Amino acid sequence: MPVKIRLARHGRKRYAYYHIVVADSRAPRDGRYIERIGSYNPNTNPATINLDLDKSLEWLSKGAQPTDTARAILSYKGVLMKKHLMEGVKKGAFDEAEAERRFQKWSEEKEAKIQAKIDGLASDKATTVKERLEQEAKINAERAEAIAKKASELAAEAKAEEAPEVSDEAAGEEPAADESAAEENASEEKQAE
Repeated sequence: MPVKIRLARHGRKRYAYYHIVVADSRAPRDGRYIERIGSYNPNTNPATINLDLDKSLEWLSKGAQPTDTARAILSYKGVLMKKHLMEGVKKGAFDEAEAERRFQKWSEEKEAKIQAKIDGLASDKATTVKERLEQEAKINAERAEAIAKKASELAAEAKAEEAPEVSDEAAGEEPAADESAAEENASEEKQAE
């Protein structure tokens, strides 16, 4: 029975995630499988991969053939590296402790790269948010300035409209003052007679 390590699609339309399974090559893509050894979610950045290293290494040693995408995932998680090191132990090139030390060194370097990518994405997001806030503050300041300018223009227009009314009232009071002065003069003249 030819056994393959491949992906089985799950999730909704345009938002798929995958189970990494060991299945008979004749079985349908999302059909029967022998064992599920992990999951792969390409929707996150970086992609989320959960993989049982021991089970996948065991199936590779039994002769299971990974598909191209599954091979890339196994390589990314270090399963193929560990298989390579175990073959070196079998040949007697080095002992198992040395193989484990080399694998730990490789996995630490890989984790550092992944963490650097995550940190880079977080810092990019933070700078983008900061730039957006600065642009928004600038636009708000421009709007506030335009509103203040318009309000001052309206206040100036209102003052200009009040000034002629005040002058009309002042002009109306002056004749009244003249009339009162004329009445006083007339009353003084009557008293003088």
